[in-house]
Amino acid sequence: MSDNQQSIPILDQGIMPLLQKVDLEEFRALNRGKSKALVDKLMTEEDAVGRFVEDGSYIGIELYGTVRAPMSLVRAIVRSGKKAFRLAGQGVHESDLIIAARQVEHIDFTYMGQEVYGVSSITRRACEPGGSVKTIVEWSNGAISWRFKAASMGVPFVPTYSMLGTDTLKYSAAKVIECPFTKKPVALLPALILDVGFIHVSRADKHGNCQIDGISGFAFEMARASKKLIISAEEIVDVNEIRKQPDKTIIPYYLVDAVVHAPYGSWPGEMAGDYERDEEHYKRFIQLSKTKEDTDAYMKEWVYDLPDHKALIEKIGKDRLESLRIGKEA
Repeated sequence: MSDNQQSIPILDQGIMPLLQKVDLEEFRALNRGKSKALVDKLMTEEDAVGRFVEDGSYIGIELYGTVRAPMSLVRAIVRSGKKAFRLAGQGVHESDLIIAARQVEHIDFTYMGQEVYGVSSITRRACEPGGSVKTIVEWSNGAISWRFKAASMGVPFVPTYSMLGTDTLKYSAAKVIECPFTKKPVALLPALILDVGFIHVSRADKHGNCQIDGISGFAFEMARASKKLIISAEEIVDVNEIRKQPDKTIIPYYLVDAVVHAPYGSWPGEMAGDYERDEEHYKRFIQLSKTKEDTDAYMKEWVYDLPDHKALIEKIGKDRLESLRIGKEA
């Protein structure tokens, strides 16, 4: 090393492994190779999962709580029987179903709980000794989102003060360096590139141009951090409808690999301006999730025994779904 070169000291680092390799050159090459043609990408949940999801994939589900969750896609993942997933954990009901199916082995973990109803019993069982989850790498909610942002920007990491001085950093895969400008500690969060991302949107056209009403979460970043991107949409509209409000198109078509039409696709979760959460069903699920036996019974009734999303909608019933619409009385 010459006199003009300086190394940046690593002051601290997390003790957990990096679950997904940061390979930006590979990611750029993949994106350059994606077709930019306006082709019809409409397919079923089962077709999308069958084509783009493999055993051992690193998968990510956008948003959290029960808001705008891609539940129809999640049920298709569970029914597919594919396994050994690595998961970006920042969810509630959708993550619980995949974990209950014992399909997840490694988690970049932020928050998986039932919000006002407390800690997820399913995730707790899976993460305890003898459970199906083998590795838990911790991050804050902000940190996991900023990792997607780094990938979307095409940079290997983002510097932040997030997690400094916490046990969350200790059990992460972040590194702390001395900032070359301020000489103060700064945490480096590695870019997170998904093998497959899953996002539910308000509307999309058949090419994959997507618009979201209400909170946009980190859809912008995740869409640009996914090697393959599967979109489900409440409504499929003509491309001319999308073009009337181009400023609302948060995900452009060339990022998308599959488009699935999924009315009530977030059920039992909610969609801004469209329908409320099915609180009655959700409370029942939470109660059943307290034991493995009851969880298995729920999964059989509400996932495995239903061949597709259409069958789920028929099981719930038109009247029940209509009662959840915004402006309707329950």
